Amino acid sequence: MSEHTTLDATLLSLLACPQDKGPLRLVHAADGSALLYNPRLRRAYPIENGIPVLLVDEARDVTDAEHDAFSAQADA
Repeated sequence: MSEHTTLDATLLSLLACPQDKGPLRLVHAADGSALLYNPRLRRAYPIENGIPVLLVDEARDVTDAEHDAFSAQADA
């Protein structure tokens, strides 16, 4: 089940990757799910029921194709 998730711009600017403490990007995966993406580490954090899950153990590595797609979203 996919959901369209938006985060307030102020909240998004305050969120940081728990691993490298850098900024995160809000992106949408191919299945429509929203993720918080760290392009430096190529790691994606889930958003469950509108709540970012910023736990290192919950993040997943992204493929090269996903990285390209997520980067294109940020550039759009």
